[in-house]
Amino acid sequence: MFPSYDVIVVGAGHAGCEAAAAAANMGSRVLLVTMNMQTIAQMSCNPAMGGIAKGQIVREIDALGGYSGIVTDQSMIQFRMLNRSKGPAMWSPRTQNDRMLFAAKWREALENTPNVDFYQDMVKGLIIKNGTCQGVITGLGHEISAKAVVLTNGTFLNGVIHIGDKQFGGGRVAEKAATGITEQLVSLGFESDRLKTGTPPRIDGRSLDYSKMEEQKGDEEIVGFSYMDVEKIRPDQQRSCWITYTSEQVHEILRTGFDRSPMFQGRIQGIGPRYCPSIEDKINRFAERERHQLFVEPEGFNTVEIYVNGFSTSLPEDVQLKALKMVAGFENVRMFRPGYAIEYDYFPPTQLQFSLETKQVSNLFFAGQINGTTGYEEAACQGLMAGINAHLKVKEQAPLVLKRSEAYIGVLIDDLINKGTDEPYRMFTSRAEFRTLLRQDNADLRLTERSYKLGLATEERMEKTRQKLAGVEKVKTILKELPLEPEETNTWLQENNSAPLTQKQRAHQVLLRPGLDIMSMKNNLPKLAKALEGFSREVLEQVEIQVKYDVYIEKENELVQKMSQLEDLMIPDTFDYSKLVSLSNEARQKFTRIKPRTLGQASRISGVNPSDVQILMVYMGR
Repeated sequence: MFPSYDVIVVGAGHAGCEAAAAAANMGSRVLLVTMNMQTIAQMSCNPAMGGIAKGQIVREIDALGGYSGIVTDQSMIQFRMLNRSKGPAMWSPRTQNDRMLFAAKWREALENTPNVDFYQDMVKGLIIKNGTCQGVITGLGHEISAKAVVLTNGTFLNGVIHIGDKQFGGGRVAEKAATGITEQLVSLGFESDRLKTGTPPRIDGRSLDYSKMEEQKGDEEIVGFSYMDVEKIRPDQQRSCWITYTSEQVHEILRTGFDRSPMFQGRIQGIGPRYCPSIEDKINRFAERERHQLFVEPEGFNTVEIYVNGFSTSLPEDVQLKALKMVAGFENVRMFRPGYAIEYDYFPPTQLQFSLETKQVSNLFFAGQINGTTGYEEAACQGLMAGINAHLKVKEQAPLVLKRSEAYIGVLIDDLINKGTDEPYRMFTSRAEFRTLLRQDNADLRLTERSYKLGLATEERMEKTRQKLAGVEKVKTILKELPLEPEETNTWLQENNSAPLTQKQRAHQVLLRPGLDIMSMKNNLPKLAKALEGFSREVLEQVEIQVKYDVYIEKENELVQKMSQLEDLMIPDTFDYSKLVSLSNEARQKFTRIKPRTLGQASRISGVNPSDVQILMVYMGR
């Protein structure tokens, strides 16, 4: 019934979709197996993409030739660039999206990708022979062979949903859990554990009084995520979000449900996300806080359904509704469905190689929540990398491994493999030590050429990157050579509280002044406007960032060079750490278990001290 495939991808969430698209676009024949064809790329939680650090990840996915940025731009209902008041390393794009349109555009993209086949069924087991994964076994009993398999099971592995004192099996509300895979992998020696996540109630927007809330509009300029020319909504078409707050009265009502809370009664064993706690967890942990912020987010253009961001909960349904009615603007609220918590299996990611292939079974790759992460963006970038590397493994080529200095994606995978995680992992800018280099504006300059050489990024995408690079260099040359006269510049400088010129000065020097930006210079200085005619805003902003932050960028590049010396010192796979009696017991155990490839990786393993690395370095030198 089935042909043999190069790559089988199990699960069609954000990780699975990116994995299937990447492997197929590189030339592999791909089968995407999902339990429900109607929920491909479903936004299971909030209808939004990007945000702090996550926005940088989406731009990196796009720069590499993934689809998340394009689909996000096609389905956005609001765009905001967060942290504009801070330096460009902190700028983070974020969108609100039309939930149904997002899924529809993703499915359309996959259906228009040659080499992708679809099949609706549950995968209950893997075909493993001689330590190599060679296909999957489905719930209907089909054995489908493949050269590589990517597991992206999300929250479905032995998923259990909790609402108050009710609990039932499921991977998502109204969808059954997946069974069989965990048990098989554990029998092969894999370590598994449980994690928890949750989601808030969905409510009827017609029942809200928005006059009691703060309006949060989108930006007047829509930048978007994709570096390609994607048709997007106009700024005046954006839908607003709204902000309201809980109160002490709301908290009192929520506390009345604690005796039926699955979290407080011990029915939930899995650890939940630290940075996205449930509302009951918030009022328990931060008892001194009189209120918590809630974001009222529309689910799309053509629906009244509302997502209550900040009110994730697994309390009994009646308590949820009663508490919501005490929130300002929610007095007459009608609930479409209650919030719930979900527990699921994951596999600690220290069991993976940097390609996301498992160490114990070759040609088997894990991506997404199965690795202990949380968030669409974290899942999507893992799916992209697993899809790329599954294809490369099938073709017997070296894997693509991004360094911490090259991408947030590199930081995420390096963190997971070296440190593991016992709680849902979420990306933050603070996790990246080279964040001045890893900005959202330059992901294409960092990554597109590497992807193009692998055959994933298209010629069109590469050409756009070349044009941007050429434009940036031309503008930098213009700024260094163009003199600005005091008489044409001083009025504008004084209006911007900047000291007037006493003699001619190059435009580059003027731009270096604090509080001045290149767009304002172009709009107010005719000579400069003429010289910069025809250059896009994207190019001009890139030049401004490179000019203003040149010293910081240079310092970070020097740091990268120093760190790369450790990255170049390879540790043999057969290295026997038991011989190093000087090592701490913890370092010896972790080196033996994780088997770091380089001294750089060894230095980043949780619990390893600098002295342990020095001992290792001395011994290798001998």
